[in-house]
Amino acid sequence: MDAAVIPWEMVLLCGLSLCVGWGIRGNFGHEYGAALAGALAAMAIVLLSGREDWWRHVHYFALFGAIGWSFGGSMSYMMVVGYSHSSHALTVFYGFANLFAIGFLWAALGGAGTALPAFLTHTQLSLLFTPIAAVFIGWSLQAVIIDRILAPKRMQRHESALYWYDTDWVAALVAIIAALIVALFRSGLDIGTNLVLYLGISWFGGFLLLVNVCRLRMTPPRGDNWAGCVGMVIGILGYCWRYELSGVAFVTLMTGFGGGIAFSFGQLLKLIYIRTGLQTNWHSVMEQTQGFLFGLGIAIPFGLLLNRAPLLETASNLPQWTEIFAVFCVLILLTYVNYRKAAGTWVDLVESLPERFFGLPVVGWFRHSRGWIGWFELFYIALGIACVWILSVHFREPLAFIPTSWLGKGQLLFFVFIWWVVIFNFERALVGFSPHRLVTEGVITLNAIICTVLMALGPLSVPKQTGSLFSFNDWVWQTLIWGIVALVGTTLIFWGVKHLLFGKEHAPGASLHIRFGPDSNAPKAKPKAGKQHP
Repeated sequence: MDAAVIPWEMVLLCGLSLCVGWGIRGNFGHEYGAALAGALAAMAIVLLSGREDWWRHVHYFALFGAIGWSFGGSMSYMMVVGYSHSSHALTVFYGFANLFAIGFLWAALGGAGTALPAFLTHTQLSLLFTPIAAVFIGWSLQAVIIDRILAPKRMQRHESALYWYDTDWVAALVAIIAALIVALFRSGLDIGTNLVLYLGISWFGGFLLLVNVCRLRMTPPRGDNWAGCVGMVIGILGYCWRYELSGVAFVTLMTGFGGGIAFSFGQLLKLIYIRTGLQTNWHSVMEQTQGFLFGLGIAIPFGLLLNRAPLLETASNLPQWTEIFAVFCVLILLTYVNYRKAAGTWVDLVESLPERFFGLPVVGWFRHSRGWIGWFELFYIALGIACVWILSVHFREPLAFIPTSWLGKGQLLFFVFIWWVVIFNFERALVGFSPHRLVTEGVITLNAIICTVLMALGPLSVPKQTGSLFSFNDWVWQTLIWGIVALVGTTLIFWGVKHLLFGKEHAPGASLHIRFGPDSNAPKAKPKAGKQHP
């Protein structure tokens, strides 16, 4: 593996882009927040790759990068962070080991999603969009139906009839059903429907085996979506074997192990910062550091692909609706599902802003419990219509304000997206702003400025690359072996450093959590009815 040819501009832009996205993700949370970081990182890689064929597919990379990185947002990790602060030695070791595991799972799925457009032909790629659209529709209906019939309260979700170790098993089942419906209309399975089925069925395999059979629970009573993510990583590797996508398998594993180091090392740095005695928002520093390291962890594997991934078709033979769908999902759908949380914050914190005015709520989330369509949705619907309309016209007759080159189109998409999310993140924080928010919003804004400069000027200095045929099979096995060594080695080192810093004392900055032994305070059962879910 020759790392000398990897453009430093690409590595830095990807690191800072994921840092920006990860800092914003920390304010919005879960799958939707993580998808922001995934889209930014994917576009950063493509724009400074020197691959003109990748520029042609930049919006597809953004979409699949967002989807891949989103899955990890389902995992609970704050108690694992707390374990690494513990006064109990075995709990600290357990905490760092599981931080590595969570980081691996999160980044591996993110790397897999981002890599798919680099290795699929146009015919194969086009087969993915209908199943993905069907899954999105299924998940939307799931949210509406559950809200309408069960009306669950987030902090009392354990009282729901659908509660199963606080996991997303319903979403996994809906995805499987959606893919089977598409397969029925297509009269059989194909590379598109199989992607969803491999992931969905493997999710259940991991969850059922690890949690329900082996009784392994990472942070009870928090959710055990980690087990489903284990299944999905195995599922995507099986999918790569089935369709001879060794390059995707390599990126999955290498990004995963890099992510494991990033996630656990970011927490170790937080403990070092705390030991200095200085006071600031160290949790936000940790998150943004993890984001930057995640970015390095995915940029390096992609750097090794630059002249080894196959040359992609650049002729415009993909269905037009897939082009519009990809841009719409990134610019409109992804920003909406995050931005609506900002509108809810305004209602909570701005006294002059009522929950409803002129008969409509400020934000309705397209949910019965919130009022269906609010003013926020009305403006976003108009924005979505404008986006689709403009793109549709552009395909018939190119519009002057949209660049003619694919590099220019990608730069415009990156520029609009990064500043859109930076601004709405700031707007959410503004109504409750305080000096310590400069560590979050201030750093995010500064990094976004640097990203803008790198995005604009970077292509001038990055040498052009071209594709080739290359087998990654040997690299896959080497990555697996060295990755396991990294898991064991970093966990031992980080465990030792924590005890050098704090001895047997509990490190400040988190509640005391003890996972094992007679002093364990880990809950053994799900919360009781009427109590809030931790």
